[in-house]
Amino acid sequence: MTTVKAIAVIVIGLAGGLAVGTGFVAFLAVLGVIPRLTQLTKTMKWIYAYEWSAVFGAVTGGWMSLRSSALDISKYWLIPLGLFSGVFIGMLAAALTEVLNVWPILAKRIGMVDKIILLMMALVFGKVFGSLFYWMYFVEVMSL
Repeated sequence: MTTVKAIAVIVIGLAGGLAVGTGFVAFLAVLGVIPRLTQLTKTMKWIYAYEWSAVFGAVTGGWMSLRSSALDISKYWLIPLGLFSGVFIGMLAAALTEVLNVWPILAKRIGMVDKIILLMMALVFGKVFGSLFYWMYFVEVMSL
């Protein structure tokens, strides 16, 4: 690869990374997802840990996606890694929907205002069972 092509690839990659990173930061900052997440979980003293976790997770995920590296660990490590990833994504999605007031609007529209807890539990259990079905059936079948 010539020097000009290498420089062009670096500039394009840097520009793309900055665009995606800026969008991610804007998503978290403008909507106030992380502060709302800490408020809901009553862990305001850990807000900096949440913020730095999001930053390091984004940087690590970006770095790992650019490299063709593989983690040479036991398949049993996937259980806690998947659990922590699922909890983080679930809590982030819950904080986002809380910030945008999705649940009260949805409950009002479908006529379940007095049964919003039932609606939330149905969504949670549906997500859990759907994820378990996906990982136990599709991922196991694909790995055979």
